[in-house]
Amino acid sequence: MNDIIFVGLDVHKATVAVAVAEGVRGGEVVQLGTIPNRPEHIAKLAMKLGKSGRRVSFCYEAGPCGYGLYRQLTCLGHDCTVAAPSLIPMKAGDRVKTDRRDALMLAKLHRAGELTAVWVPDSAHEAMRDLIRSRATAVRVLAKARQHLQGFPERRSAVVERRGFRRADAASAGRAAARAGAAAAGQFRADRRTILTAARSPHRRNRPPRIRRRGGRLGSRQLVGEGRVDEGGRRGGRPRPSRPVWRHYFHSDHVSLAHSVHFG
Repeated sequence: MNDIIFVGLDVHKATVAVAVAEGVRGGEVVQLGTIPNRPEHIAKLAMKLGKSGRRVSFCYEAGPCGYGLYRQLTCLGHDCTVAAPSLIPMKAGDRVKTDRRDALMLAKLHRAGELTAVWVPDSAHEAMRDLIRSRATAVRVLAKARQHLQGFPERRSAVVERRGFRRADAASAGRAAARAGAAAAGQFRADRRTILTAARSPHRRNRPPRIRRRGGRLGSRQLVGEGRVDEGGRRGGRPRPSRPVWRHYFHSDHVSLAHSVHFG
């Protein structure tokens, strides 16, 4: 095994940590540093290590970076092993985990033959996996959107009849929810027009409560002080003792309703 060197790679999205172990048992293990995770830098590293004529065997953990590095190294004529992360032997109590230590550990275990390789799919299998994962993601997103559409009419107190609801009915449910929201907005505008029209009535006795702009929360009650009213409910005339006057406020988007109520 003197004619082979074992290289451990700790692969990340942007960088690759490199460690080299000599082929003899108990040989030196050297940390070469970190290189960018780019095809040209990987090719330069492989050419530098194989310059002496010895065989080079690479290894790295399977992860989110895929199998592009494996395919590149095998195309360059080198051996490469993709190790299963869950089957890598670990020392008890060894909790320190860095890129440098991981690369050294992979190089030592690869030389000792302690790594378990995973099956590397070809390009066709990997494309099929991506297609299946994309479809599963689309199905989850569609189910979530359908739940949101079904909950919209319920929050607007609208009843939507569904007969055998299917995925294709999501658009109809959305249109029904939009119609329910438009109906609620139209009813609010009609009620506000009724109040404003009645407020401009010339008959004082039939005149509804005055319209007043005022901030505050819905249904808040505020004591505005002691008032003096005559027998007809109008201010003025001879002052007479009276109970406090409460005003109730009903708020909409633009107007608030102030209603004076006299007790006794």
